[in-house]
Amino acid sequence: MSVFSFHELDSLFRNYGYGAIFLGIMLESIGLPLPGESLMIAAAIFAATTHGLDIGPLVLIAAAGAISGDQIGYFIGRWIGFRYLAQWGRKLGLTQDRLDLGRYLFRRYGAEVVFFGRFVAVLRTFAALLAGANRMRWHSFLLWNSLGGICWTSLYGFGAYLLGDAAKRISGPLGVVLAIIGVAALLAAFVFVKRNETRLIQDARREMQQEAR
Repeated sequence: MSVFSFHELDSLFRNYGYGAIFLGIMLESIGLPLPGESLMIAAAIFAATTHGLDIGPLVLIAAAGAISGDQIGYFIGRWIGFRYLAQWGRKLGLTQDRLDLGRYLFRRYGAEVVFFGRFVAVLRTFAALLAGANRMRWHSFLLWNSLGGICWTSLYGFGAYLLGDAAKRISGPLGVVLAIIGVAALLAAFVFVKRNETRLIQDARREMQQEAR
């Protein structure tokens, strides 16, 4: 779920608080392969179980980080274009397959990719760069990016907070069962995303080959 241990995250939140959350989510949104989703969930659970952070400001600050990072990523993508994304993107995890997938999705769906991409790990990291490289209109990007950022942080933030608060109240076998269900749900979501990413890449390749004829 995260590249950080629970002890490291606990120390991070206690020492740096909201600033660490804002910076981590902003950097992921710019295009760096950081665990923004894990950071958001962990911060909300930390808020629920320790009350070291308040969930309301946490969600607002995380949304500000997501929107700010995406705006920076958009202008970077618009500035460097596809040529340099193809050349240097692999170092950040933006493979040629994912670059082709991004072009395909933006051609077909545009605004929907910006909004729903916030909820998909791969697209969340690269959607802003791809939107800029695809020359998506900035006002449209800003609108859908802001809506997606607010909905994403609210869903994961308040959702994880409520689960963390409930888990703190539950002990014994029921707590273990809920933990197992939670882990199973995360694994199922991961498998679903990977399978659909592969399918969409194949669709993108097929469409691009047809256009080339």
